Amino acid sequence: MSTQPPSENAGEQTEAGFRIPDKGMFVSEYNKEIFSATRMPERIKILDTTLRDGEQTPNVALSSEDKLKIAQALDELGVDIIEAGFPVNSEGEADAVKHISGAGLNAEICGLCRASQGDLDAALACDVDSVHIFLATSKTHLEKKLKLTQEQVLDKAVTAVQYAKAHGLVVEFSDEDGTRTELDFLHRMHKGVQEAGVDRIDIPDTVGVMTPSAMQQFVSEIKKNVRVPLAVHCHDDFGLSVANSLAGVLGGAEEIHCTINGLGERAGNAALEEVVLSLQAFYNVKTNINTRKLAFVSRLVSQLTGVPVPPNKAIVGENAFSHESGIHVHGVLSESSTYEPMRPEIVGKERTFVVGKHSGVHAVQNKLKEYGLELELDQMKEVVARVKKYAESGKKLDDAELLAVAYDVMGQEGEPAIKLDEFTVFTGLNFTPTATVVLNIDGESRRASETGVGPIDASLSAIRTAVSKDIELKEFRLEAITGGSNALCEVTVKLGDSKDAQLLTLGKSVGSDIVTTSVDAMIEGLNRLWVRKLNVQNGAGRKEKKRAY
Repeated sequence: MSTQPPSENAGEQTEAGFRIPDKGMFVSEYNKEIFSATRMPERIKILDTTLRDGEQTPNVALSSEDKLKIAQALDELGVDIIEAGFPVNSEGEADAVKHISGAGLNAEICGLCRASQGDLDAALACDVDSVHIFLATSKTHLEKKLKLTQEQVLDKAVTAVQYAKAHGLVVEFSDEDGTRTELDFLHRMHKGVQEAGVDRIDIPDTVGVMTPSAMQQFVSEIKKNVRVPLAVHCHDDFGLSVANSLAGVLGGAEEIHCTINGLGERAGNAALEEVVLSLQAFYNVKTNINTRKLAFVSRLVSQLTGVPVPPNKAIVGENAFSHESGIHVHGVLSESSTYEPMRPEIVGKERTFVVGKHSGVHAVQNKLKEYGLELELDQMKEVVARVKKYAESGKKLDDAELLAVAYDVMGQEGEPAIKLDEFTVFTGLNFTPTATVVLNIDGESRRASETGVGPIDASLSAIRTAVSKDIELKEFRLEAITGGSNALCEVTVKLGDSKDAQLLTLGKSVGSDIVTTSVDAMIEGLNRLWVRKLNVQNGAGRKEKKRAY
Protein backbone atom coordinates (compact mmCIF):
# COMPACT_ATOMS: atom_id res chain seq x y z
CA MET A 1 0.00 0.00 0.00
CA SER A 2 1.43 3.33 -1.05
CA THR A 3 1.82 5.96 1.65
CA GLN A 4 3.93 8.42 -0.31
CA PRO A 5 2.30 11.74 -1.21
CA PRO A 6 2.87 13.46 -4.56
CA SER A 7 6.12 15.29 -5.16
CA GLU A 8 6.43 18.69 -3.55
CA ASN A 9 8.19 20.04 -6.63
CA ALA A 10 4.99 20.31 -8.65
CA GLY A 11 3.17 23.63 -8.76
CA GLU A 12 3.86 27.29 -8.26
CA GLN A 13 6.53 28.20 -5.68
CA THR A 14 7.04 31.50 -3.85
CA GLU A 15 9.46 32.64 -1.17
CA ALA A 16 6.99 31.43 1.44
CA GLY A 17 6.66 27.95 -0.04
CA PHE A 18 3.93 26.26 -2.05
CA ARG A 19 0.94 28.29 -3.13
CA ILE A 20 -2.19 27.24 -4.98
CA PRO A 21 -1.61 27.75 -8.70
CA ASP A 22 -3.54 30.66 -10.21
CA LYS A 23 -3.55 28.86 -13.55
CA GLY A 24 -5.60 25.81 -14.33
CA MET A 25 -8.83 27.04 -12.68
CA PHE A 26 -11.72 28.06 -14.90
CA VAL A 27 -14.59 29.77 -13.08
CA SER A 28 -17.19 32.35 -14.06
CA GLU A 29 -16.04 35.92 -14.63
CA TYR A 30 -19.17 37.03 -12.78
CA ASN A 31 -17.51 35.97 -9.54
CA LYS A 32 -14.74 38.49 -10.13
CA GLU A 33 -17.21 41.21 -11.06
CA ILE A 34 -19.41 40.68 -8.01
CA PHE A 35 -16.56 40.46 -5.50
CA SER A 36 -14.17 42.95 -7.10
CA ALA A 37 -15.19 45.67 -4.67
CA THR A 38 -15.26 43.36 -1.64
CA ARG A 39 -12.35 43.75 0.72
CA MET A 40 -10.94 40.27 1.29
CA PRO A 41 -8.02 39.08 3.42
CA GLU A 42 -4.93 38.10 1.47
CA ARG A 43 -4.65 34.80 3.30
CA ILE A 44 -6.94 32.60 5.43
CA LYS A 45 -5.70 30.31 8.19
CA ILE A 46 -6.92 26.73 8.24
CA LEU A 47 -7.64 24.93 11.52
CA ASP A 48 -8.09 21.25 10.78
CA THR A 49 -10.20 19.34 13.28
CA THR A 50 -10.19 15.93 11.58
CA LEU A 51 -8.53 14.40 14.65
CA ARG A 52 -11.11 15.87 17.02
CA ASP A 53 -14.45 16.72 15.42
CA GLY A 54 -13.71 14.36 12.53
CA GLU A 55 -13.12 11.47 14.91
CA GLN A 56 -16.54 12.17 16.42
CA THR A 57 -18.00 10.77 13.21
CA PRO A 58 -20.17 7.81 14.27
CA ASN A 59 -18.22 4.51 14.36
CA VAL A 60 -14.82 6.17 13.89
CA ALA A 61 -12.09 5.52 16.46
CA LEU A 62 -8.46 6.22 15.62
CA SER A 63 -5.46 4.72 17.37
CA SER A 64 -2.68 6.93 18.67
CA GLU A 65 -0.47 5.71 15.81
CA ASP A 66 -3.09 6.50 13.18
CA LYS A 67 -3.66 9.94 14.66
CA LEU A 68 0.04 10.69 14.40
CA LYS A 69 0.09 9.57 10.75
CA ILE A 70 -2.79 11.88 9.94
CA ALA A 71 -1.23 14.76 11.89
CA GLN A 72 2.03 14.37 9.95
CA ALA A 73 0.09 14.32 6.67
CA LEU A 74 -1.84 17.44 7.68
CA ASP A 75 1.41 19.16 8.57
CA GLU A 76 2.91 18.33 5.17
CA LEU A 77 -0.33 19.51 3.58
CA GLY A 78 0.29 22.94 5.09
CA VAL A 79 -2.45 23.14 7.73
CA ASP A 80 -1.84 26.10 10.06
CA ILE A 81 -3.48 24.70 13.21
CA ILE A 82 -4.09 21.01 13.97
CA GLU A 83 -6.74 20.37 16.61
CA ALA A 84 -5.18 17.13 17.83
CA GLY A 85 -7.93 16.01 20.18
CA PHE A 86 -9.75 16.43 23.49
CA PRO A 87 -7.04 15.55 26.06
CA VAL A 88 -9.29 15.21 29.11
CA ASN A 89 -11.52 12.72 27.30
CA SER A 90 -9.35 9.65 28.05
CA GLU A 91 -5.80 8.49 28.69
CA GLY A 92 -5.55 7.26 25.11
CA GLU A 93 -6.69 10.61 23.76
CA ALA A 94 -4.19 12.47 25.93
CA ASP A 95 -1.43 10.08 24.83
CA ALA A 96 -2.21 10.74 21.17
CA VAL A 97 -2.24 14.53 21.64
CA LYS A 98 1.06 14.40 23.52
CA HIS A 99 2.71 12.31 20.79
CA ILE A 100 1.55 14.78 18.15
CA SER A 101 2.77 17.74 20.24
CA GLY A 102 6.20 16.12 20.51
CA ALA A 103 6.49 15.16 16.84
CA GLY A 104 8.26 18.37 15.82
CA LEU A 105 5.55 19.48 13.39
CA ASN A 106 5.44 22.98 11.91
CA ALA A 107 1.73 23.43 12.56
CA GLU A 108 0.35 24.87 15.79
CA ILE A 109 -0.91 21.94 17.87
CA CYS A 110 -4.18 22.65 19.63
CA GLY A 111 -6.17 20.80 22.29
CA LEU A 112 -9.90 21.14 22.84
CA CYS A 113 -11.05 22.12 26.33
CA ARG A 114 -14.20 22.98 28.15
CA ALA A 115 -14.07 26.11 30.28
CA SER A 116 -12.67 24.25 33.29
CA GLN A 117 -9.31 24.07 35.04
CA GLY A 118 -9.28 20.27 34.84
CA ASP A 119 -9.59 20.32 31.05
CA LEU A 120 -6.90 22.98 30.75
CA ASP A 121 -4.52 21.10 33.03
CA ALA A 122 -4.98 17.99 30.89
CA ALA A 123 -4.09 20.00 27.78
CA LEU A 124 -1.08 21.57 29.50
CA ALA A 125 0.20 18.10 30.38
CA CYS A 126 0.20 17.28 26.67
CA ASP A 127 2.51 20.24 25.84
CA VAL A 128 0.11 21.73 23.28
CA ASP A 129 0.80 25.13 21.72
CA SER A 130 -2.76 26.33 22.08
CA VAL A 131 -6.16 25.47 23.49
CA HIS A 132 -9.59 25.78 21.94
CA ILE A 133 -11.93 26.58 24.81
CA PHE A 134 -15.63 26.12 24.09
CA LEU A 135 -18.65 27.06 26.15
CA ALA A 136 -22.30 27.08 25.09
CA THR A 137 -23.99 30.47 24.89
CA SER A 138 -27.44 29.90 23.32
CA LYS A 139 -30.61 30.08 25.41
CA THR A 140 -31.40 26.43 24.68
CA HIS A 141 -28.01 25.22 25.89
CA LEU A 142 -27.97 27.48 28.95
CA GLU A 143 -31.43 26.48 30.13
CA LYS A 144 -31.65 22.85 29.03
CA LYS A 145 -28.05 21.60 29.26
CA LEU A 146 -25.85 23.76 31.47
CA LYS A 147 -28.54 25.09 33.84
CA LEU A 148 -26.57 28.34 34.10
CA THR A 149 -27.32 32.05 33.67
CA GLN A 150 -25.61 34.25 31.12
CA GLU A 151 -23.58 35.91 33.85
CA GLN A 152 -22.37 32.58 35.21
CA VAL A 153 -21.33 31.45 31.73
CA LEU A 154 -19.52 34.73 31.10
CA ASP A 155 -17.63 34.36 34.37
CA LYS A 156 -16.62 30.76 33.52
CA ALA A 157 -15.35 31.84 30.10
CA VAL A 158 -13.28 34.73 31.44
CA THR A 159 -11.81 32.61 34.25
CA ALA A 160 -10.81 29.84 31.82
CA VAL A 161 -9.15 32.24 29.38
CA GLN A 162 -7.24 33.95 32.19
CA TYR A 163 -6.01 30.59 33.50
CA ALA A 164 -4.85 29.44 30.07
CA LYS A 165 -3.08 32.72 29.33
CA ALA A 166 -1.40 32.65 32.74
CA HIS A 167 0.11 29.31 31.74
CA GLY A 168 1.51 30.60 28.46
CA LEU A 169 -1.01 29.13 26.03
CA VAL A 170 -2.41 30.63 22.86
CA VAL A 171 -6.18 30.70 23.37
CA GLU A 172 -9.05 30.42 20.90
CA PHE A 173 -12.53 30.76 22.36
CA SER A 174 -15.73 29.34 20.85
CA ASP A 175 -19.31 30.32 21.64
CA GLU A 176 -20.88 26.88 21.20
CA ASP A 177 -24.18 27.21 19.31
CA GLY A 178 -23.14 30.78 18.64
CA THR A 179 -25.39 31.25 15.61
CA ARG A 180 -28.46 30.68 17.83
CA THR A 181 -27.25 33.10 20.50
CA GLU A 182 -28.48 36.68 20.94
CA LEU A 183 -25.99 39.16 19.50
CA ASP A 184 -26.07 41.34 22.61
CA PHE A 185 -24.88 38.46 24.77
CA LEU A 186 -22.21 37.49 22.22
CA HIS A 187 -20.89 41.05 22.32
CA ARG A 188 -20.64 40.87 26.11
CA MET A 189 -18.92 37.46 25.94
CA HIS A 190 -16.41 38.70 23.39
CA LYS A 191 -15.69 41.85 25.37
CA GLY A 192 -15.02 39.74 28.45
CA VAL A 193 -12.73 37.15 26.85
CA GLN A 194 -10.82 39.86 24.98
CA GLU A 195 -10.15 41.69 28.21
CA ALA A 196 -8.94 38.35 29.61
CA GLY A 197 -6.37 38.12 26.79
CA VAL A 198 -7.97 35.74 24.24
CA ASP A 199 -6.01 35.43 20.98
CA ARG A 200 -8.78 34.30 18.60
CA ILE A 201 -12.56 34.01 18.71
CA ASP A 202 -14.50 31.32 16.86
CA ILE A 203 -18.14 31.47 15.78
CA PRO A 204 -19.58 27.96 15.52
CA ASP A 205 -22.70 27.14 13.51
CA THR A 206 -22.98 24.09 15.74
CA VAL A 207 -26.02 22.49 14.14
CA GLY A 208 -25.65 23.98 10.65
CA VAL A 209 -28.72 26.23 10.71
CA MET A 210 -27.42 29.37 9.00
CA THR A 211 -27.85 30.44 5.40
CA PRO A 212 -24.82 32.01 3.67
CA SER A 213 -26.32 35.50 3.52
CA ALA A 214 -27.27 35.35 7.19
CA MET A 215 -23.81 34.02 8.10
CA GLN A 216 -22.07 36.86 6.30
CA GLN A 217 -24.15 39.50 8.08
CA PHE A 218 -23.84 37.71 11.44
CA VAL A 219 -20.03 37.62 11.27
CA SER A 220 -19.81 41.21 10.07
CA GLU A 221 -21.90 42.35 13.07
CA ILE A 222 -19.61 40.46 15.46
CA LYS A 223 -16.55 41.87 13.68
CA LYS A 224 -17.56 45.39 14.65
CA ASN A 225 -16.86 44.63 18.32
CA VAL A 226 -13.89 42.26 18.02
CA ARG A 227 -10.25 43.25 17.63
CA VAL A 228 -8.75 39.73 17.53
CA PRO A 229 -8.94 37.39 14.50
CA LEU A 230 -12.30 35.69 13.95
CA ALA A 231 -12.82 32.06 12.93
CA VAL A 232 -15.88 30.15 11.76
CA HIS A 233 -16.76 26.51 12.47
CA CYS A 234 -19.64 25.30 10.31
CA HIS A 235 -21.54 22.01 10.32
CA ASP A 236 -23.22 20.46 7.30
CA ASP A 237 -26.68 19.51 8.57
CA PHE A 238 -28.31 21.33 5.62
CA GLY A 239 -25.39 20.88 3.23
CA LEU A 240 -24.26 24.50 3.65
CA SER A 241 -21.08 24.19 5.74
CA VAL A 242 -18.70 25.18 2.95
CA ALA A 243 -20.96 27.96 1.68
CA ASN A 244 -21.37 29.31 5.22
CA SER A 245 -17.62 29.15 5.81
CA LEU A 246 -17.00 31.20 2.66
CA ALA A 247 -19.75 33.62 3.72
CA GLY A 248 -18.00 33.97 7.06
CA VAL A 249 -14.87 35.11 5.23
CA LEU A 250 -16.93 37.69 3.34
CA GLY A 251 -18.15 38.88 6.74
CA GLY A 252 -14.61 39.28 8.08
CA ALA A 253 -13.44 35.88 9.35
CA GLU A 254 -9.72 35.16 8.97
CA GLU A 255 -9.70 31.48 9.93
CA ILE A 256 -11.84 28.49 8.95
CA HIS A 257 -12.29 25.22 10.82
CA CYS A 258 -12.41 22.22 8.46
CA THR A 259 -12.01 18.46 8.29
CA ILE A 260 -10.62 16.24 5.55
CA ASN A 261 -13.46 14.77 3.44
CA GLY A 262 -15.97 16.72 5.53
CA LEU A 263 -15.89 14.24 8.41
CA GLY A 264 -17.62 15.13 11.65
CA GLU A 265 -20.63 14.62 13.86
CA ARG A 266 -23.97 13.96 12.19
CA ALA A 267 -23.66 15.28 8.60
CA GLY A 268 -20.09 16.44 9.16
CA ASN A 269 -18.06 19.64 8.98
CA ALA A 270 -16.89 21.91 6.18
CA ALA A 271 -14.60 19.87 3.91
CA LEU A 272 -11.09 21.31 3.87
CA GLU A 273 -10.52 20.48 0.21
CA GLU A 274 -13.69 22.27 -0.88
CA VAL A 275 -13.04 25.31 1.30
CA VAL A 276 -9.45 25.79 0.12
CA LEU A 277 -10.17 25.45 -3.60
CA SER A 278 -13.26 27.66 -3.34
CA LEU A 279 -11.32 30.41 -1.57
CA GLN A 280 -8.76 30.43 -4.36
CA ALA A 281 -11.11 30.00 -7.32
CA PHE A 282 -13.86 32.41 -6.31
CA TYR A 283 -12.14 35.03 -4.14
CA ASN A 284 -8.45 34.68 -5.07
CA VAL A 285 -7.73 34.25 -1.35
CA LYS A 286 -4.70 32.11 -0.56
CA THR A 287 -4.03 29.54 2.12
CA ASN A 288 -0.86 27.67 3.08
CA ILE A 289 -2.29 24.40 1.72
CA ASN A 290 -0.30 22.40 -0.83
CA THR A 291 -3.31 21.44 -2.92
CA ARG A 292 -1.44 18.78 -4.89
CA LYS A 293 -1.43 16.64 -1.76
CA LEU A 294 -5.19 16.85 -1.19
CA ALA A 295 -6.07 13.60 -2.98
CA PHE A 296 -3.33 11.73 -1.09
CA VAL A 297 -4.43 13.02 2.34
CA SER A 298 -8.07 12.34 1.48
CA ARG A 299 -7.26 8.70 0.69
CA LEU A 300 -5.13 8.32 3.82
CA VAL A 301 -7.87 9.65 6.09
CA SER A 302 -10.46 7.46 4.36
CA GLN A 303 -8.31 4.35 4.81
CA LEU A 304 -7.51 5.00 8.48
CA THR A 305 -11.03 6.03 9.51
CA GLY A 306 -12.79 3.42 7.41
CA VAL A 307 -15.15 6.06 6.00
CA PRO A 308 -15.25 5.80 2.19
CA VAL A 309 -15.20 8.94 0.07
CA PRO A 310 -18.42 9.12 -1.98
CA PRO A 311 -17.63 8.78 -5.71
CA ASN A 312 -19.39 12.07 -6.44
CA LYS A 313 -17.59 13.95 -3.65
CA ALA A 314 -16.36 17.35 -4.86
CA ILE A 315 -12.61 17.77 -5.49
CA VAL A 316 -11.41 14.35 -4.28
CA GLY A 317 -14.19 11.91 -5.24
CA GLU A 318 -13.46 9.12 -7.72
CA ASN A 319 -15.80 10.73 -10.25
CA ALA A 320 -14.64 14.32 -9.74
CA PHE A 321 -12.56 14.23 -12.94
CA SER A 322 -14.18 11.25 -14.68
CA HIS A 323 -16.13 11.58 -17.92
CA GLU A 324 -18.41 9.16 -19.76
CA SER A 325 -20.71 11.27 -21.92
CA GLY A 326 -19.49 11.41 -25.52
CA ILE A 327 -20.14 15.15 -25.73
CA HIS A 328 -18.18 15.79 -22.52
CA VAL A 329 -15.26 13.55 -23.49
CA HIS A 330 -14.98 15.21 -26.90
CA GLY A 331 -14.98 18.63 -25.24
CA VAL A 332 -12.43 17.74 -22.56
CA LEU A 333 -10.09 16.16 -25.11
CA SER A 334 -10.24 19.39 -27.11
CA GLU A 335 -9.96 21.74 -24.11
CA SER A 336 -10.28 20.59 -20.51
CA SER A 337 -11.99 23.79 -19.33
CA THR A 338 -15.09 22.90 -21.40
CA TYR A 339 -16.28 20.49 -18.72
CA GLU A 340 -13.81 20.91 -15.85
CA PRO A 341 -13.58 23.97 -13.57
CA MET A 342 -9.99 23.12 -12.66
CA ARG A 343 -7.22 20.82 -13.83
CA PRO A 344 -7.09 17.55 -11.87
CA GLU A 345 -3.35 17.79 -11.20
CA ILE A 346 -3.99 20.87 -9.02
CA VAL A 347 -5.46 18.57 -6.36
CA GLY A 348 -3.25 15.54 -7.08
CA LYS A 349 -5.84 13.71 -9.19
CA GLU A 350 -5.83 12.29 -12.71
CA ARG A 351 -8.47 12.65 -15.40
CA THR A 352 -10.20 9.42 -16.42
CA PHE A 353 -12.55 8.50 -19.24
CA VAL A 354 -15.16 5.88 -18.47
CA VAL A 355 -16.63 3.74 -21.23
CA GLY A 356 -20.37 3.16 -20.90
CA LYS A 357 -23.85 3.77 -22.23
CA HIS A 358 -23.23 7.46 -22.92
CA SER A 359 -19.81 7.05 -24.53
CA GLY A 360 -19.02 8.08 -28.08
CA VAL A 361 -16.22 7.34 -30.52
CA HIS A 362 -13.84 9.83 -28.88
CA ALA A 363 -14.10 8.23 -25.44
CA VAL A 364 -13.56 4.68 -26.71
CA GLN A 365 -10.82 5.78 -29.07
CA ASN A 366 -8.96 7.57 -26.27
CA LYS A 367 -9.30 4.59 -23.92
CA LEU A 368 -7.97 2.13 -26.52
CA LYS A 369 -5.07 4.45 -27.33
CA GLU A 370 -3.93 4.00 -23.72
CA TYR A 371 -3.27 0.38 -24.67
CA GLY A 372 -1.68 1.22 -28.02
CA LEU A 373 -4.70 0.16 -30.10
CA GLU A 374 -5.76 2.24 -33.09
CA LEU A 375 -8.79 1.05 -35.04
CA GLU A 376 -10.30 2.11 -38.32
CA LEU A 377 -13.34 4.39 -38.03
CA ASP A 378 -15.77 1.61 -39.02
CA GLN A 379 -14.18 -0.72 -36.47
CA MET A 380 -14.37 1.97 -33.81
CA LYS A 381 -18.07 2.55 -34.50
CA GLU A 382 -18.68 -1.18 -34.17
CA VAL A 383 -16.89 -1.26 -30.80
CA VAL A 384 -18.95 1.72 -29.58
CA ALA A 385 -22.17 0.02 -30.72
CA ARG A 386 -21.28 -3.14 -28.78
CA VAL A 387 -20.32 -1.13 -25.68
CA LYS A 388 -23.70 0.64 -25.72
CA LYS A 389 -25.52 -2.66 -26.21
CA TYR A 390 -23.73 -4.19 -23.22
CA ALA A 391 -24.36 -1.09 -21.10
CA GLU A 392 -28.08 -0.98 -21.90
CA SER A 393 -28.37 -4.57 -20.70
CA GLY A 394 -26.81 -3.57 -17.38
CA LYS A 395 -23.26 -4.77 -18.12
CA LYS A 396 -20.41 -2.46 -17.17
CA LEU A 397 -17.30 -3.19 -19.22
CA ASP A 398 -13.91 -2.93 -17.56
CA ASP A 399 -10.75 -2.24 -19.56
CA ALA A 400 -9.92 -5.91 -20.10
CA GLU A 401 -13.41 -6.59 -21.48
CA LEU A 402 -13.27 -3.50 -23.70
CA LEU A 403 -9.97 -4.77 -25.12
CA ALA A 404 -11.54 -8.17 -25.76
CA VAL A 405 -14.34 -6.48 -27.72
CA ALA A 406 -11.82 -4.41 -29.69
CA TYR A 407 -9.69 -7.46 -30.53
CA ASP A 408 -12.80 -9.35 -31.60
CA VAL A 409 -13.84 -6.53 -33.94
CA MET A 410 -10.29 -6.46 -35.32
CA GLY A 411 -10.44 -10.20 -35.87
CA GLN A 412 -7.77 -10.95 -33.30
CA GLU A 413 -7.72 -13.24 -30.29
CA GLY A 414 -8.71 -11.36 -27.17
CA GLU A 415 -8.58 -13.92 -24.38
CA PRO A 416 -7.03 -12.77 -21.07
CA ALA A 417 -3.33 -13.60 -20.88
CA ILE A 418 -3.54 -14.60 -17.20
CA LYS A 419 -6.16 -17.08 -15.98
CA LEU A 420 -6.66 -18.58 -12.54
CA ASP A 421 -6.81 -22.40 -12.85
CA GLU A 422 -6.55 -23.39 -9.17
CA PHE A 423 -6.62 -21.55 -5.87
CA THR A 424 -6.52 -22.74 -2.26
CA VAL A 425 -5.84 -20.94 0.99
CA PHE A 426 -5.46 -22.30 4.52
CA THR A 427 -5.80 -20.25 7.68
CA GLY A 428 -6.85 -20.71 11.28
CA LEU A 429 -5.86 -20.43 14.93
CA ASN A 430 -2.10 -20.96 15.47
CA PHE A 431 -1.66 -21.55 11.73
CA THR A 432 0.25 -19.28 9.36
CA PRO A 433 -2.05 -18.35 6.45
CA THR A 434 -0.79 -20.13 3.34
CA ALA A 435 -2.06 -19.83 -0.24
CA THR A 436 -1.33 -21.87 -3.38
CA VAL A 437 -2.28 -20.78 -6.88
CA VAL A 438 -1.98 -22.31 -10.33
CA LEU A 439 -2.09 -19.75 -13.12
CA ASN A 440 -2.26 -20.15 -16.88
CA ILE A 441 -0.01 -17.40 -18.12
CA ASP A 442 -0.20 -17.04 -21.89
CA GLY A 443 -0.44 -20.81 -22.24
CA GLU A 444 2.16 -21.68 -19.59
CA SER A 445 1.10 -23.22 -16.29
CA ARG A 446 2.76 -21.76 -13.19
CA ARG A 447 2.30 -22.79 -9.56
CA ALA A 448 3.32 -20.78 -6.48
CA SER A 449 2.76 -20.91 -2.73
CA GLU A 450 3.27 -18.12 -0.21
CA THR A 451 2.47 -17.29 3.42
CA GLY A 452 1.21 -13.97 4.71
CA VAL A 453 -0.18 -12.07 7.66
CA GLY A 454 -3.66 -13.12 6.57
CA PRO A 455 -5.38 -15.11 3.83
CA ILE A 456 -5.63 -12.13 1.50
CA ASP A 457 -1.97 -11.20 1.92
CA ALA A 458 -0.90 -14.81 1.35
CA SER A 459 -3.10 -15.16 -1.75
CA LEU A 460 -1.94 -11.96 -3.42
CA SER A 461 1.70 -12.75 -2.61
CA ALA A 462 1.35 -16.17 -4.23
CA ILE A 463 -0.10 -14.62 -7.38
CA ARG A 464 2.72 -12.08 -7.58
CA THR A 465 5.29 -14.86 -7.16
CA ALA A 466 3.71 -16.88 -9.96
CA VAL A 467 3.63 -13.94 -12.38
CA SER A 468 6.63 -11.73 -11.53
CA LYS A 469 8.35 -10.19 -8.53
CA ASP A 470 8.50 -6.97 -10.58
CA ILE A 471 4.81 -6.44 -9.86
CA GLU A 472 4.13 -4.06 -6.97
CA LEU A 473 0.89 -3.80 -5.01
CA LYS A 474 0.63 -0.03 -4.68
CA GLU A 475 -2.74 0.13 -3.01
CA PHE A 476 -5.41 -2.22 -1.68
CA ARG A 477 -8.90 -1.00 -0.82
CA LEU A 478 -11.78 -3.06 0.56
CA GLU A 479 -15.26 -1.56 0.95
CA ALA A 480 -18.51 -3.17 2.10
CA ILE A 481 -21.40 -2.52 -0.29
CA THR A 482 -24.20 -4.03 1.76
CA GLY A 483 -24.67 -4.72 5.46
CA GLY A 484 -24.56 -7.95 7.43
CA SER A 485 -22.10 -10.81 7.68
CA ASN A 486 -22.97 -11.86 4.12
CA ALA A 487 -22.35 -8.38 2.74
CA LEU A 488 -21.16 -7.85 -0.80
CA CYS A 489 -17.76 -6.19 -0.91
CA GLU A 490 -15.80 -4.29 -3.53
CA VAL A 491 -12.03 -4.76 -3.73
CA THR A 492 -9.78 -2.38 -5.66
CA VAL A 493 -6.07 -3.02 -6.20
CA LYS A 494 -3.60 -0.63 -7.75
CA LEU A 495 -0.67 -2.37 -9.42
CA GLY A 496 2.62 -1.09 -10.75
CA ASP A 497 5.87 -2.36 -12.24
CA SER A 498 9.13 -1.83 -10.35
CA LYS A 499 11.00 -1.45 -13.64
CA ASP A 500 8.65 1.13 -15.14
CA ALA A 501 7.07 3.73 -12.88
CA GLN A 502 4.66 4.77 -15.64
CA LEU A 503 2.99 1.36 -15.69
CA LEU A 504 0.08 1.69 -13.27
CA THR A 505 -3.35 0.09 -13.45
CA LEU A 506 -6.36 -0.81 -11.34
CA GLY A 507 -8.17 -4.09 -10.82
CA LYS A 508 -11.66 -4.24 -9.32
CA SER A 509 -14.04 -6.99 -8.33
CA VAL A 510 -17.28 -7.37 -6.38
CA GLY A 511 -18.28 -10.49 -4.45
CA SER A 512 -19.44 -11.92 -1.15
CA ASP A 513 -16.12 -13.56 -0.17
CA ILE A 514 -13.40 -11.01 0.53
CA VAL A 515 -10.56 -13.45 -0.20
CA THR A 516 -11.80 -14.68 -3.59
CA THR A 517 -12.95 -11.16 -4.50
CA SER A 518 -9.44 -9.88 -3.73
CA VAL A 519 -7.95 -12.63 -5.90
CA ASP A 520 -10.34 -11.78 -8.76
CA ALA A 521 -9.41 -8.08 -8.52
CA MET A 522 -5.72 -9.01 -8.61
CA ILE A 523 -6.15 -11.19 -11.72
CA GLU A 524 -8.09 -8.44 -13.48
CA GLY A 525 -5.44 -5.86 -12.62
CA LEU A 526 -2.64 -8.16 -13.78
CA ASN A 527 -4.32 -8.66 -17.16
CA ARG A 528 -4.57 -4.91 -17.61
CA LEU A 529 -0.94 -4.49 -16.59
CA TRP A 530 0.05 -7.31 -18.99
CA VAL A 531 -1.59 -5.59 -21.97
CA ARG A 532 -0.10 -2.21 -21.13
CA LYS A 533 3.40 -3.58 -20.69
CA LEU A 534 3.14 -5.65 -23.86
CA ASN A 535 2.16 -2.62 -25.90
CA VAL A 536 4.99 -0.57 -24.40
CA GLN A 537 7.48 -3.35 -25.27
CA ASN A 538 6.11 -3.90 -28.76
CA GLY A 539 5.43 -0.30 -29.60
CA ALA A 540 3.20 -1.59 -32.36
CA GLY A 541 -0.36 -1.36 -31.15
CA ARG A 542 -1.14 -5.00 -31.98
CA LYS A 543 -0.49 -8.20 -30.09
CA GLU A 544 2.73 -9.99 -30.89
CA LYS A 545 4.04 -13.34 -29.72
CA LYS A 546 5.92 -11.90 -26.80
CA ARG A 547 5.31 -12.17 -23.08
CA ALA A 548 5.02 -9.23 -20.74
CA TYR A 549 6.27 -11.31 -17.76
